[in-house]
Amino acid sequence: MTRWVVLAATMPGSGLDGVRSAGPDLPGSVGGHGFSWDLDANAAPELPTRAEAVALCPVRAGFVPLTGPRIKRTLLLTVRDGTSTDVLAEFEADLSAMPEHIATIRSWALSRVAGRAGPASPWTHVWEQEYATVEGLTGEYLLNPYHWAHVDRWFDGEVPGSIVEPRLAHVFRRSDPPVLTAAASD
Repeated sequence: MTRWVVLAATMPGSGLDGVRSAGPDLPGSVGGHGFSWDLDANAAPELPTRAEAVALCPVRAGFVPLTGPRIKRTLLLTVRDGTSTDVLAEFEADLSAMPEHIATIRSWALSRVAGRAGPASPWTHVWEQEYATVEGLTGEYLLNPYHWAHVDRWFDGEVPGSIVEPRLAHVFRRSDPPVLTAAASD
């Protein structure tokens, strides 16, 4: 079974199996199509018009129990072609270290894109987190010194050594059930 992240203009159809969570993207989301879904499927899901899906190959993950509703954040990004494996490993290590420095990150997962469905998309990585509140993402996460000193350099095209293409999909929504579970972090 493969976990998929879907960016779509609509909610999933009622006949689609394996949906873990889906909902409208909240204000402040950029680069999506209005809704995001998380699902498990053996093959590429049937997608509505204006939707794209990526299959995830986990790199690292962490699980922190959180009861009740949460904010599920998904960042889809593209690492530039030609990035060396050593530099890529450093980038992935910096992202994976964020939960050690940012207390509002609950469960999290960093994945490489293992497959695609829908229109061709450039995404190479998916960085996901769950938060107890939207302020945990829009405040502590985005304003944290670790974010700015260690992670933002990979994304800022004006910084020598940046490796992430400018086009991103940064979407977040409410989710009642957990998406990033203990099983995902094993």
